[in-house]
Amino acid sequence: MLEKLTPDERAAFLLREVFDADYPDIAQTLGKTQAACRQLVSRAKSQVRAEKTRFSVSREEHLQLLERFAAAARGGDMAALKALFSDDAALISDGGGVVPSFGKIVRGAQRLAQLYYAVARRHGDAIRIEIAGINGTPGLLRFVNGQLESVQAIYFENGLVTEIRTQRNPHKLARVLSQMT
Repeated sequence: MLEKLTPDERAAFLLREVFDADYPDIAQTLGKTQAACRQLVSRAKSQVRAEKTRFSVSREEHLQLLERFAAAARGGDMAALKALFSDDAALISDGGGVVPSFGKIVRGAQRLAQLYYAVARRHGDAIRIEIAGINGTPGLLRFVNGQLESVQAIYFENGLVTEIRTQRNPHKLARVLSQMT
């Protein structure tokens, strides 16, 4: 259901409908006006009711885009990374309170490209990225020094990354590894 929404619509919808946040709090979290947040929630509700898939990418195209993204991320290719992100791309990270993660949504092609560039520079050849099935769709497993560091569900629109959902909680990662064996 949530894949039908843009990142902003999804965030506003979840904050309002699941967490019962008020519009001033949603506006502050998303960096938008209250009126814009009301519109996002309204649009999200309409799309959820209509049950239309907002963005559909064929499995083949998804795999090709993931491979390009993984190669750019492994190599720390700043230009290639930036070219793969939509201007308003978003990264949502969950460390489960166990490992560091971002407390807020990280937004923008430049910021996300810099983040992936920094990870590649920091870890160099210690990074291994594999494509794997995540919740029924292709995603990425990122290993650092042989240890699974994160699982990343990556969403595309028009050949560009629009959203990345990263799971870093070691307890949840252990479950991923156990399902792979």
